[in-house]
Amino acid sequence: MSFSDRIDPEIVHALATYPAERYIAIGEDPPKARAMTEAINREMRANLPPTDVTVAERMIPGPDCEIPLAIYQPPAPAPRGGLLWLHGGGYIVGVERDDARCIEFAEVVGCTVVSVGYRLAPESTYRESVADSFTALNWMVDSASELGIDARRVAIGGGSAGGGLSAGLALYNRDNQGPELAFQLLIYPMIDDRHDTPSGREVTHPTIWNRDVSFKAWKMYLGEEYGADEVSPYAAATRATDLAGLPPALVTVGTMDLFRDENIDYAQRLMAARVATDLQVYPGVYHGAEMLVPAADVSRRMREGYLAPLKRAIG
Repeated sequence: MSFSDRIDPEIVHALATYPAERYIAIGEDPPKARAMTEAINREMRANLPPTDVTVAERMIPGPDCEIPLAIYQPPAPAPRGGLLWLHGGGYIVGVERDDARCIEFAEVVGCTVVSVGYRLAPESTYRESVADSFTALNWMVDSASELGIDARRVAIGGGSAGGGLSAGLALYNRDNQGPELAFQLLIYPMIDDRHDTPSGREVTHPTIWNRDVSFKAWKMYLGEEYGADEVSPYAAATRATDLAGLPPALVTVGTMDLFRDENIDYAQRLMAARVATDLQVYPGVYHGAEMLVPAADVSRRMREGYLAPLKRAIG
């Protein structure tokens, strides 16, 4: 049975419509990949339905430079829950304006979303990405009254690289006595630089996130640590030996995702460390499919599957 034959029939057509050139560029020409990604994001924003959610952009002081934020406010009364959102893009592409995701979080959960434009590889490594995210988290909690947020109901989350950065941030936040977190939302997180699993070896399709481009992205993100026996768990959360004391988590992934096995293993390790963890695995779903084909039944089920727990945690 071919790779395509194992994909849910409602989402398989997107394999032929999404450009392989973007993934090639992520690994070989990041500026070109960023331009392509921004064009895709502009088109997605233009096709979004009307919303009552307001979006404001601002800059906050960071450890070495200013950090751009996009703040999404729903019409729900304050104080609201808050979500610190870290965008995807293989740690190479993406910006703080992640409207398709963040507007839905604000609408459905009724929370304020602060989306972070953290520094990207190869110009920076995970150290700067984590530092920017930790700074933004502390600013968000310190600014809770201004933002209309209940500081006791703050979650962190992200998809793909943003999910991996969220997992690393949860560890960093614990180890550095950061704010108390109510939840971590890990949507097919990019958390293992080795991909030494069946799914990590078998997903090679050129028009989705695949083994080849992932290794190239990890090399840029880790810098001198790439290929080392010891890699910081703040970069690759599966490298952590102690997962105790982390906030409750949701880990969601599809069976046709490169990250499937490492995500399932990480969720099981969280459970073993007595972290309340919800693991969701969706048959026939590849990386990012619930956003690429949002109207498909399995895409709606996947999004509802992570929106509802987030709402229970901070809504």
